[in-house]
Amino acid sequence: MRNIPFLNLKQINGQYQSEINTAICRVAKSGWYLMGQENKIFEQKLASYINANHVIGTGNGLDALVLIFRAYMELGILKKGDEVIVPANTYIASILSISENNLTPVLVEPDLTTFNINPENINASISQKTKAILVVHLYGQVCAMDKINAIAEANKLLLIEDNAQAIGAEWNHKKTGSLGEAAAFSFYPGKNLGALGDAGAVATKSEELAQTIRAIANYGSSKKYHNEFKGLNSRLDEIQAAILSIKLKTLDRNNNKRRSIAKRYCSGINNSSILLPDIPKDTHSHVWHLFVVRSKERDRLANYLKKNGIETMIHYPIPPHLQNAYSGLCDISLPIAEKIHNEVLSIPLHQCLTDSEIDYIIETINKY
Repeated sequence: MRNIPFLNLKQINGQYQSEINTAICRVAKSGWYLMGQENKIFEQKLASYINANHVIGTGNGLDALVLIFRAYMELGILKKGDEVIVPANTYIASILSISENNLTPVLVEPDLTTFNINPENINASISQKTKAILVVHLYGQVCAMDKINAIAEANKLLLIEDNAQAIGAEWNHKKTGSLGEAAAFSFYPGKNLGALGDAGAVATKSEELAQTIRAIANYGSSKKYHNEFKGLNSRLDEIQAAILSIKLKTLDRNNNKRRSIAKRYCSGINNSSILLPDIPKDTHSHVWHLFVVRSKERDRLANYLKKNGIETMIHYPIPPHLQNAYSGLCDISLPIAEKIHNEVLSIPLHQCLTDSEIDYIIETINKY
């Protein structure tokens, strides 16, 4: 029997081992471990890659989101109690970043086909208190940005991207992370562009916002021992920055490999009890951070695959409004989000899967 892990980070990062070793030694010998040249280089490379004016490295992806909202608060653009529209089926970090800043998350139902926020439901959720939309390009697929942009412009709302899962995806020939006023990135090890630990970044068009975020992330200080804000400590360290610069060079190639695997899954899996994701007409609009199927027998399917040596994961088993942390939201009705959380199952998809492993996964699922 095969043994196919959901994700083999040792294998994925092993391709870069020599370059990573050199980079770590370079940083160690430099004697400069925070806010140095490696960070500047990576910020410049990422800004160039997505065509952003400014990139600020952060400690992780959640901090990146928190810092965006915090900076808007400090600039007086947002205030306590303002409402932020957010998809109901996102990972809880998206919502944490809103409530952490004493803003009010307004959970909106997703599209059952794409798993992304449904633009039709955004309009119905806008109130006088609504000041921003946080789009999440979930599982690696770009949201319906033409419709969402129109809604944001018509209602004079900030448009912020949670781009934790979709780095490298494109909409209208523009990279995600450059589609709104600001965007947050996560470089958690399992992401398409993953560090060897926690890491994140913010991208923005606004110099004022960038300067404010950079200061807040450095204890609220843009000049040593002069604190303009009650800040945080969230900085991308030099070793992670150096590693990310190495891996950014092959991101497009690896994303293309993910696309080819997704295409094989969609053409090869023909089990009527399993709903497959759609391949978008614009193939560059999806980078397949995750390949998520739906089944009314999700747990039974997962156990079957486990017995046949295929590891799966659930992204995510409990919707945010049913988490204890957000017990105040438990009375709202979100049947589509709940259906998604009850049925989704992620099967292995990464650039190091072999042809025989892909064939085995397809064959095993078809025998279910």
